[in-house]
Amino acid sequence: MYIDREIEKILHACLAQFKCVLVTGARQTGKTTMLKHVLGSEYDYVTLDDINELGNAIDDPGTFLNSSSTPIIIDEIQLAPNLFRQVKLVVDAEDAYGSVVLTGSQTYNLMQGVSESLAGRVGILELGSLSLREIAGNAKGVPFVPRQLRRREAPKAPEGFDLWSHIQRGSMPRLQDTEVDRYSFYSSYIQTYLERDVRQIINLKNQRKFYNFMIAAAARTGQLVNASDMANDVDVDVKTIQGWISVLEASGVVRILQPFWANTAKRLAKTPKLYFMDTGLACHLTGWNTSDQLRRGAMAGHMFETFVVSEVLKSYMNAGRDPRNVCFYRDAQKREIDLVIQDGRTLHPIEIKAGANVRVEAIRNFEVLESFKDYEAGFGCVICQTDTPYMLADRVQAMPVWAI
Repeated sequence: MYIDREIEKILHACLAQFKCVLVTGARQTGKTTMLKHVLGSEYDYVTLDDINELGNAIDDPGTFLNSSSTPIIIDEIQLAPNLFRQVKLVVDAEDAYGSVVLTGSQTYNLMQGVSESLAGRVGILELGSLSLREIAGNAKGVPFVPRQLRRREAPKAPEGFDLWSHIQRGSMPRLQDTEVDRYSFYSSYIQTYLERDVRQIINLKNQRKFYNFMIAAAARTGQLVNASDMANDVDVDVKTIQGWISVLEASGVVRILQPFWANTAKRLAKTPKLYFMDTGLACHLTGWNTSDQLRRGAMAGHMFETFVVSEVLKSYMNAGRDPRNVCFYRDAQKREIDLVIQDGRTLHPIEIKAGANVRVEAIRNFEVLESFKDYEAGFGCVICQTDTPYMLADRVQAMPVWAI
């Protein structure tokens, strides 16, 4: 059964504003399914996964596009980067907006093709795996920013929904079918990812080492990036690890969160954090094979934090907003705030706790944000497993994950 995607609203807005729209995102997040569902009755569709279509697109891109009528959806465009220039010619020759829709799961070649051929002509959207909003049928169309909730406003989990089972199984649309075997899905996913996406980005000589690197990265989800430690675990140099992290980020598997600092240059010099965008993949790589194991295990806190961060980031992606407004705080005194959302000149602090009962000590570092000149400290929250929101301080509330 198709689940309505929150990004559909911004997709229609982009189609009305740009002649070309590019939908990116990791493998299996549902890009093609969504586009066929929303646009299938009006748009021709061609996929470059078809070896014959790919051959035509590479050998003669002009004929390839001329043989199809617009509007058209071209799937997996990164497989034929020479098509970008031909797409430019097609959209420049037409007055209609939204005439070409492209999809791709690997942003290195995609962004290079866009910058060289389609700059100013293309609207770019990123689709993540299913969000809790989408699962609950509670699309909001706006990015998450903490605000005080009344008890009657707090969204509830669908009947029978188990959060830890969802975190462990993963948010990929295909896995919402309970008959799909989770282990087989992710094993195939990783093999396809290594053989197709990774090999397109880098000249991967040792597939086993890259797989071991993925395991090392998953074991550190929700933590500060330590390339030296990962290099020791995988037996490669630090530069290789740094390049491989960029590969995971470019293909939508992980998101690198930068620390907040009033001085933008200093932000870039500080150590970032790494988060997997799908906890199911992270659990598969690190061997958490049941939800009970995960709930009671050593990684429960980090995996819950990873899940919450991915939900917050997806709220920005689905609203067509910049996820770089979501960061974290850590200073020389090791005072930390899990997330800081910058809304204009207002900073909203967020802590993430895997339990349901939160103590006031959890928000002791929120006052740090008041020391930043030219910024205002806004309403804060602790996202946890409570069913109903409750106040922790004058401008801080504990709220359930469904409030994201």
